[in-house]
Amino acid sequence: MYIVIIGGGNVGYFLAKALSSSSHEILLMEKDRRRHKVIAEELGEIAIQGDGCEVRLLEEAGTARADVVVAATGDDEDNLVICQMAKRMFSVPRTIARVNNPGNEELFQQLGVDATVSSTKIIYNLIEQEIQTGDVIPLAALKRGNLEIVEIEIRPDSPVLDKHLKDASLPRGALLVCVLRSDQALLPGPDTRFEPGDTVIALVESNLEHDLRRVFADDVG
Repeated sequence: MYIVIIGGGNVGYFLAKALSSSSHEILLMEKDRRRHKVIAEELGEIAIQGDGCEVRLLEEAGTARADVVVAATGDDEDNLVICQMAKRMFSVPRTIARVNNPGNEELFQQLGVDATVSSTKIIYNLIEQEIQTGDVIPLAALKRGNLEIVEIEIRPDSPVLDKHLKDASLPRGALLVCVLRSDQALLPGPDTRFEPGDTVIALVESNLEHDLRRVFADDVG
């Protein structure tokens, strides 16, 4: 089976690393040159540098013969575009998209993405299994409270890299609730230090999401 993974962040990197030890043929495409260099030093030729939203690069990567395309970037719009191109232009049998905003899952499914993965939803479901149902705030209630669940990946050029949570100037309407590091979920405290590849999960008032992403220098358009 030939599997093309777009996005070499925490999710794409560990997925490619895990699959590389199997009998499958793997290709990982990462847009950022510095990130690609780090990945290529460990994973070798299966990692290439390029923008997975470019048709030419997908063609050069042999997407037309891929059995699965996984869009694992930190941008939902990019992931949707990648999956749609894989389906419509290269007739890939199965597409899987990382969904950073759980509210986009239904849209992805309506537009033909075969499967979606939302780490925020996974964490929420795990919490719900451990706590009595009456003690958990449903996602619908968060919407009524004008709150959003936001997932942000700590990139190599993030201004908070190697800083502690207490030194990050989060908006007053934002709360950091979880840090995903490798295969562990950590409850953050004031002395939690942000490391490359961390993914943070936060609750934030809807009108402050842009400000929160700016603190981490996440792509805000």
